[in-house]
Amino acid sequence: MKLVFAGTPEVAVPALDALIASGRHEVAAVVTRPDAPAGRGRRLVASPVAERAEQAGIEVLKPAKPRDEEFLARLREIGPDCCPVVAYGALLPRVALDIPAQGWVNLHFSLLPAWRGAAPVQHAIMAGDEITGASTFLIEEGLDSGPVYGTVTEEIRPTDTSGDLLTRLAFAGSGLLAATMDGIEDGTLKAVPQPADGISTASKITVENAHIDWAAPALRVDRVVRGCTPAPGAWTVFREERLKLIQVATVPDRTDLAPGELSVAKNNVYVGTGSYAVELLWVQAQGKKPMRAADWARGVRIPSGERLGV
Repeated sequence: MKLVFAGTPEVAVPALDALIASGRHEVAAVVTRPDAPAGRGRRLVASPVAERAEQAGIEVLKPAKPRDEEFLARLREIGPDCCPVVAYGALLPRVALDIPAQGWVNLHFSLLPAWRGAAPVQHAIMAGDEITGASTFLIEEGLDSGPVYGTVTEEIRPTDTSGDLLTRLAFAGSGLLAATMDGIEDGTLKAVPQPADGISTASKITVENAHIDWAAPALRVDRVVRGCTPAPGAWTVFREERLKLIQVATVPDRTDLAPGELSVAKNNVYVGTGSYAVELLWVQAQGKKPMRAADWARGVRIPSGERLGV
């Protein structure tokens, strides 16, 4: 088939690579979000998908909005059979959905209908799910509600951050998306409607969602830290400044600390929660680089009884 691939961030690059490498289909063009300011100088930078497409000599389309008439005209001119999508980042209007004969097929990082929405990996970790995966489905105008072509499953490991898990799903999902294109092309794959039961939604994680509540149980604290790493980054307040929490570990046998209360040993920093303690492993103070929590604690000299989150 002739394909136009839509995607923007680094997590979409493995899928684009898999489609290019398959040799079975022609990736005629790539659709991605416009260049965005990045770095200290805030200069405009192309998306990772745009950079990879340019390296491969593939035409790159960067519409401000996918309903722009100039973009739609070019898409019609290319005449794709199908448009595979991975984390494109913009809603597709009906007029765009109708252009490819086989529609737009999205690679979504959950086992649909679970975790429809913008942040499925983060929500799966924060909810304590043990299994997740990726799904390919035909895009409709509803939120991730279209019929499903296929899935792959992935175990959520006890120490997984959303970054760890998303990286694994990006590579596992790339093979699923390529196989889905093959199945659509040869007619062996039919999309199956999603069940009405088991629907959950995964809204975008905000900075406020990443604010640690020390009255919550230790398992909840651990899940929020892992689910919000690397972005937007879990945080608390220490001496009226934001302290980013990069890695923690639960300590079930330490139950003597009040929520938010700090306890510092030679090489360990513990914090009380609503159940048992967590150990801070890596933190990042405001304006500083990430560091081991024990080194941070030595630098700030924490007296007995001082608390986080106050």
